[in-house]
Amino acid sequence: MTSLATRLPTLRHFSSPDDVSHALRQALIECWIEVTNAGGAAGFHVPPIDARHATPAVDALVGRLAPVASRLVTAWLDEELVGWLNVRRDPSELVAHWGTLHHVQTRTAVRGLGVGSALMREARRVARDDMGLEQLHLTARGGSGLEDFYGRLGWHEVGRWPAAFRLGPGNDQDQILMILSPL
Repeated sequence: MTSLATRLPTLRHFSSPDDVSHALRQALIECWIEVTNAGGAAGFHVPPIDARHATPAVDALVGRLAPVASRLVTAWLDEELVGWLNVRRDPSELVAHWGTLHHVQTRTAVRGLGVGSALMREARRVARDDMGLEQLHLTARGGSGLEDFYGRLGWHEVGRWPAAFRLGPGNDQDQILMILSPL
């Protein structure tokens, strides 16, 4: 994928389960497996995972897609899915003005090429312009430099839960709480 270094990804978003083709569903599963097994904090406890783990998670995520409640934002290079994330709004009226980002991930071969940054900028646009949100929240696993990545994109750390994630015996990591406001 070296020729991809100078190209920007094509960004697409999906807001209905009917929008997600079988091929896209398979690509999401494959990406999630790759990212998790490479050590990414994308929603599974401890790698390795396989399709038995990722398939029901993708099906649940796709099943919740709805224009104002949950959007899937994807990044593509040469018609290959290279990253994705999910933007969700809580249904409670008390917090309906903000959303959360879930499962932010990029394929390992495109890391450092701007795919993650492009996804995050598009998520911000979708949240603000398409979903009417005023702020976004996310949690990140400490110790992996993610707070620096998100910080460069305007996100601010608002708190930590020390040792919130237990990835194995003696491997506890902080959960970092971050916000992007205003959008």
